[in-house]
Amino acid sequence: METGEKVMSGEESLRIISDMINKTRVNIRQGIFHLLFWGWLTFFCALSVYLLSRFTGMERPWMIWFLTVPGIFVSFLYGYIKGKKSNVQTYADKVYMWVWIAFIFTAVVLFVLKSENMESFTPYILMLVGMPTFLSGIITRFNPLVAGGIAFWVFAIASHFAGSGTDMLIASAAVLSGYLIPGYMLKIKIDHDSL
Repeated sequence: METGEKVMSGEESLRIISDMINKTRVNIRQGIFHLLFWGWLTFFCALSVYLLSRFTGMERPWMIWFLTVPGIFVSFLYGYIKGKKSNVQTYADKVYMWVWIAFIFTAVVLFVLKSENMESFTPYILMLVGMPTFLSGIITRFNPLVAGGIAFWVFAIASHFAGSGTDMLIASAAVLSGYLIPGYMLKIKIDHDSL
């Protein structure tokens, strides 16, 4: 009596299981680009605002943050081009992408709501950045990124209590520990482990 079903070899079974696992993984290489790109851009902006406000007579040093506007376009363009080249976009890739898009929209709304009182903006944005960073660590199963998200929350509290004079210095430290260190750790891990 034949059932009409083909019996799979062990090799075929392993290939199917491997394909299923790979379909749930996030394209971590794109995440590395975004972590390092935004890490360096925001680190530069925050540190520049701190240095300009501390050592120059510039009236509105916070305007350097407008460099992030072209940064958004660079990120979207990079993601779009890499997404087109990618053969498969997994569910995890989509969740990862939408977590960060939701962050961008929320940050814009926060900016509009707090634009009259920019002095107290830093703790809110650090708190907000902690969420997608933390979730990205969970999605990619990379604990240093989870710790980076937690670091953003800790620095948000520190920024609140430190006041507006040192908030950009604290933001620089937050970006260093939340984006740059985990980003380079992830890059090294990928380069060595070939995830």
